[in-house]
Amino acid sequence: MAADPRRNRDSLAFALDLPSKAQALHYVKQLKGKVGVFKIGLELFIQAGPDMVHAIQKNSDAGIFLDLKLHDIPATVRRAVKRAADLGVTYLTVHCGENRTMLEAAVENAGDGLGILAVTVLTSVGGEDLRQAGFKSRFADNPADLVTQRAQAAHTAGCAGVICSAREANAIKAKFPPPFIAVTPGIRPGKHSDDQKRVMTPSRAILNGSDLLVVGRPIRDAADPAAAADQITAEIGRALRKRRH
Repeated sequence: MAADPRRNRDSLAFALDLPSKAQALHYVKQLKGKVGVFKIGLELFIQAGPDMVHAIQKNSDAGIFLDLKLHDIPATVRRAVKRAADLGVTYLTVHCGENRTMLEAAVENAGDGLGILAVTVLTSVGGEDLRQAGFKSRFADNPADLVTQRAQAAHTAGCAGVICSAREANAIKAKFPPPFIAVTPGIRPGKHSDDQKRVMTPSRAILNGSDLLVVGRPIRDAADPAAAADQITAEIGRALRKRRH
């Protein structure tokens, strides 16, 4: 059976971690047809706002992942989610935090087209960080337990899925079957050296159950970003075939 390039690229999100609309559009145009989703983070959204969303929609058929990590009282989150739904984006992130009511408020106003993704534990956070933040030893010694607990809250609230590290994706997918998805940043082809702690290669992430891989620097900083994206989607394709068999 031939590989499905559309499916392969639909499992790849490119993080537009850039300071300006012009720079972001440069990558959107280079990666058109190469990735399934473009992720807009805080820096870019603060600089360019909804105009960045409209610019991507005009220049690409890819989905849009608005990564704002909302964390506020339920009423405020409810109103913010409605504005995001009006923009026509595909995904929006909300922190799990300590309040399931906030997640429920987000889901209530998302409508049919917007998937709420709950942030469990940031991939830059390790066990010692959790210990210093006052979490119980159970969570500090095994951050995956905290991820699973928060994923349960997200699933109960009706979220489309969670943001987690690829290390935790398998356990989450085993406990919460489709259509609940695991979206995983901290994806690093080959060797890495940066601020991410809970990382994994694209193929291992897919084999471990990840549904959408978020990749930034390995594509952005490559000499040929389009070729780098192609290499990752090819790796995704090989891993998806293995996962199906």
